[in-house]
Amino acid sequence: MSDEPQQQSGGPDNGDRAPRDLSAGTGAPAGQAATPGGKKGRANRPRRTGRRRAVPTWRATLATLLVIALLLIGGFIVGYQLVGIPPANPTAIAQSNVYLYKDGTVIARDGDVNRQNVQLAQVPLHVQHAVLAAEDRNFYSERAIDIKALIRAGWNTVTGKGKQGGSTITQQFVKNYYLGQEQTVMRKIKEFFIAIKLNREVSKDHIFEGYLNTSYFGRNAYGIQAAAQAYYGKDIGDITTAEGAYLASLLNAPSAYDVVVHPENKPAAVARWNYVLDGMVKESWLSASERATMQFPVPDKVKASTGLSGQRGYIVQAVKDYLTTHQVIDEETLATGGYRITTTLEKKKQNALVEAVDDNVMSMTSDERTVDRNVRVGGASIDPANGRVVAMYGGIDYTKQYVNNATRRDYQVGSTFKPFVFTSAVANGSRTQDGRRITPNTVYDGTNKRMVQGPNGPTGYTPANEDDVSYGPISVRIAADKSVNAVYAQMAEDVGPDNVKQTAIDLGIPKNTPDLTASPSIALGPATASVLDMTVAYATLANHGRHAPYTLVDKVSKDGEELTLPDGSTERAVSREAADTTTSILQSVVENGSGTAAQGAGRPAAGKTGTAEDDKAAWFAGYTPDLATVIAVMGQDPDTGVQKPLYGALGLARINGGGAPAQTWAQYTGAALRGTGVQDFDLTLERGAEEPSLPTGEVTGPTDTGTPSATPSNTPPSSPVIEPTTPFGSEPATPPGPPTGRPTSGFPDTGGGDNGGNDGFFPRGVGGALPTPAPTPAPASAPGPASPPVR
Repeated sequence: MSDEPQQQSGGPDNGDRAPRDLSAGTGAPAGQAATPGGKKGRANRPRRTGRRRAVPTWRATLATLLVIALLLIGGFIVGYQLVGIPPANPTAIAQSNVYLYKDGTVIARDGDVNRQNVQLAQVPLHVQHAVLAAEDRNFYSERAIDIKALIRAGWNTVTGKGKQGGSTITQQFVKNYYLGQEQTVMRKIKEFFIAIKLNREVSKDHIFEGYLNTSYFGRNAYGIQAAAQAYYGKDIGDITTAEGAYLASLLNAPSAYDVVVHPENKPAAVARWNYVLDGMVKESWLSASERATMQFPVPDKVKASTGLSGQRGYIVQAVKDYLTTHQVIDEETLATGGYRITTTLEKKKQNALVEAVDDNVMSMTSDERTVDRNVRVGGASIDPANGRVVAMYGGIDYTKQYVNNATRRDYQVGSTFKPFVFTSAVANGSRTQDGRRITPNTVYDGTNKRMVQGPNGPTGYTPANEDDVSYGPISVRIAADKSVNAVYAQMAEDVGPDNVKQTAIDLGIPKNTPDLTASPSIALGPATASVLDMTVAYATLANHGRHAPYTLVDKVSKDGEELTLPDGSTERAVSREAADTTTSILQSVVENGSGTAAQGAGRPAAGKTGTAEDDKAAWFAGYTPDLATVIAVMGQDPDTGVQKPLYGALGLARINGGGAPAQTWAQYTGAALRGTGVQDFDLTLERGAEEPSLPTGEVTGPTDTGTPSATPSNTPPSSPVIEPTTPFGSEPATPPGPPTGRPTSGFPDTGGGDNGGNDGFFPRGVGGALPTPAPTPAPASAPGPASPPVR
């Protein structure tokens, strides 16, 4: 190589050309040095100003993304190396949950894990396909983690579409077998890496087999074999396609989809069952023709542990439902055991309720009367001040009769709903169709099958009073004593059925209660609220219109840590005047009407009787200032589960709310409050509520001289008050005194329209809707003809 200096690139040096100005073409001013390499200097670039300074350059953005990617890759590598496959979670020997009375006395223990592992080959292929159709149809072709599903689930949760799972079967198996049900970030991270490792180290069949053996199916059944026995009493190898689809459906909501324990949830369970079968057809695992022939396979009765006999099983199930429904803890986590649950139940009151039911109902049954096999009883008792459930009666024995009669929602409440109509009238300042304000002394026409009049004239609805008794002009208070259907149906129309429905919801009746329909018939109780629901509503009346959500649990703890329970603060549901004036009417029912047997409690009391359609249930709902309790006697065939009339049960021609239910209420209330001071009702009544009733034959005008309503009715003002000459059924001429002891024949609902069933207000099969109006309605001044029953 030559030692001579190298020439600059760009052409030969001829020695005559002047040296090149290196600043030329670089953008630098003449005489100013250019940056090395001939590039523009950053110092010469225009500075970014204003909002542009906050926007990163593409170089900065790219660098940031590269750093994030490197961190994620590095984190993945580190996590994969650090997180190993742990030993199996010892859930197979899970602890028992302990349920306690308020005073710490043990009620029951549960948690004996019911599991029997099986090999995948023992599970019929159609059952395997049903589970895959329900939970993860792409299991055998997908990776351990479904990133799209995780992103979709996270997005749906963030955007308010509800929590949605994005876990594959592999992830669920890892959670069940190696980790636990705790909803923590660390658990999810571990689940992520273990699932990836497991998917690389074992076969899909191994994972699927483990999933089937560790999943929870409800009824304390862990694994597909235990579920087959718990629901159908057979081994998994004998389970049909339809049964397998139902078992697979349970994985989505184990206890909620148990149609035996929760018959009200059957529509949702059937919908899930159809989803599974349709998925099998879509994946070509089941032919469409075979699918079309399948019927929903109703599971067997619950085979409860003998440790949950008597009332214990009902209490445990009700507490579990409370905790899971209020999202205190999910069902699978609770099932792992180890929780100490202190309930609000008081042992003294619980024992008193059981004894009262036994004395007044169950001891009156006889093996010689077939109808007595159908007798069921539900009861609940609440402290009105705070909503605490202090006693509950679910049935004769949880191991013999598994449905909790205190919480089931499939029996009509009958005339126990009528007080809510009056409460709504006062709360809304309602008036009759001819402009009179509604008070306990407002006069209505109690004629049997009188057509309900609306703002635009006759409605076509003609409710019958019980036993077709006509009362003529009658005050609201006396109509409550006699439970006159004609009066309260008209009142519901006057108040507005929508207002009545909303008031019932405000008092504590769940808004999704079946047959809670906004029509005049709502007054007569076609709705099927539970005993516990009705107790909550009556407790609100007892608490002067302040509603406290019911609670069954005082404390839940595990390993010294307590779980957060729902807020139990009270809130104003209706005005004090509305609640208290209703109480004054219900006091009259106990003193002079169909609920006189409740006087046996020896306490100031208010209450209402009720009877369901065809006498399939009889109710008494009542309260003292410090205790609200509802008792219902129900009829149900023990073999088929079909509701049955109570005619002839307990050796009586009929069982009415004023008989066994009111007697049970009285005995329980007296015993539960024994040793406590007697409290009188402290009532603030609406204006006009204290006006005295007139003696028989005396005439009066309207109870209020306020301005009539703007929309006149086609019905003229009611006739003057003249006590009816038609006999009041079996109502005695003078109010009876307190009963001495427990009558052997029961107290009938004396003459009142206490039948909330097929007595004119609710034609069978119509579901609470108004009957079709008559083609030619009767004149407004005369009672309308009865609508023909719909059979």
